[in-house]
Amino acid sequence: MSQKTRIQLGCALILAPLMAGLTACGGGAKPLAGEAYDAAGQLSFGTAGKRDGAEVDPDAPLDITAKGSGSRITDVVATDGDGRTLTGELTADGRSWRSTTPLAAGAEYTVKVSTENGSGSPGRGVHTFRTRESDAQRLDVTFGPDAGTYGVGQPLTATLSEAVSDPAERAVVEAALTVTSEPAVEGSWHWVEDKELHYRPQEYWPSNATVTVTSRLDGLPIRKNLRGGEGKRLKLTTGDRVEAVADISSHHMTVSVNGEEVKTIPITTGKEGFATRNGKKVVLGREQYVRMTGTSIGIPAGSADSYDLPVYWAARLTWSGEYVHGAPWSVGSQGSANVSHGCTGLSTENAQWFYELVKPGDIVEHVNGFGEDMAPFGNGFGDWNLGWDEWLAGSALQDAADGGEKREKGAKSTTTERRDAESGNGKPAESRLSPAV
Repeated sequence: MSQKTRIQLGCALILAPLMAGLTACGGGAKPLAGEAYDAAGQLSFGTAGKRDGAEVDPDAPLDITAKGSGSRITDVVATDGDGRTLTGELTADGRSWRSTTPLAAGAEYTVKVSTENGSGSPGRGVHTFRTRESDAQRLDVTFGPDAGTYGVGQPLTATLSEAVSDPAERAVVEAALTVTSEPAVEGSWHWVEDKELHYRPQEYWPSNATVTVTSRLDGLPIRKNLRGGEGKRLKLTTGDRVEAVADISSHHMTVSVNGEEVKTIPITTGKEGFATRNGKKVVLGREQYVRMTGTSIGIPAGSADSYDLPVYWAARLTWSGEYVHGAPWSVGSQGSANVSHGCTGLSTENAQWFYELVKPGDIVEHVNGFGEDMAPFGNGFGDWNLGWDEWLAGSALQDAADGGEKREKGAKSTTTERRDAESGNGKPAESRLSPAV
């Protein structure tokens, strides 16, 4: 027998009993990763486990208990028909689980429970039940703007039917208001006041994007005697990225479309005492004809600054009366001097061109001026005048992620500014429609 043959035979003699031992030990035994057994019969779901079709009280907790001897619960996932997850806590011994937040009202729940028996085998139990409607007051939400096509600077708005001021309650509401866009962008809600939120991306929306906002508030507990109500889904699109930068000092406005400069226009803006606000403004709407009077903005009739003029091709920038519009009476000053009462005046030809180009949601930014800054809220949409960190500081979810730390001073002032402002951002009241030339 050769040395090579003796080595091979020796290895075979050593391995043979080992393989035999492995076969004997594994004979008839279930593998460690076997399929989970049906544990539904070993679980109690408390009042949610009734078989008589009775609906569960949404204000009562969901209690799940392991009944089998030696079995324990290892995980619970409870979700309703809208995909909202119910949070809860498992006891240290794994014998029971209880929800820590109230259930949604009028909701269908599916509960998936993972278990383990005394020998360590995994089990799985699935149970469904429905909660009854609640008599609590409803918190409805209305989204804005109306469906349509807007510029890339258009913020979304959410108007609540009831005031929500508590940070924890705000976090519940905000988490239920979902915004998606295609292409996807990073964005956040910002609490303007107790009944109003705005949503914007970190940068502008992409051009030709689709934006959808939905509410999952329905039935959700907000606080005692207040639950989420209806919220109609909103879908809108964006068009080309149209931006106008009006340089108050040089008396010219440069207009860009999708990042390409297409026209530079001579302009005039507000004179001393009627200075045009600095900052970014969102086009609120267009009016082919507006009658503008000095008395509408507090100028006494018959005074040196009094006026009563027909104005054409007007794009509104603020509720207080700033427009970009045709001003044939000031063509001699356009490109060289500021002589208006706060508006941005153009020749009739240039104003019509601008009017036909822009849409609500487009951006007009005034720079190098001597007037006050555009407020973030209260006089149109000045949302883009807040830096991203300031914007995030107005999110209740950001506060929760930061452990409830105090908001930055700048972010607090925007809420105060909003409350002290002349007007809101919804449908303007007649007192807010003051135009100035």
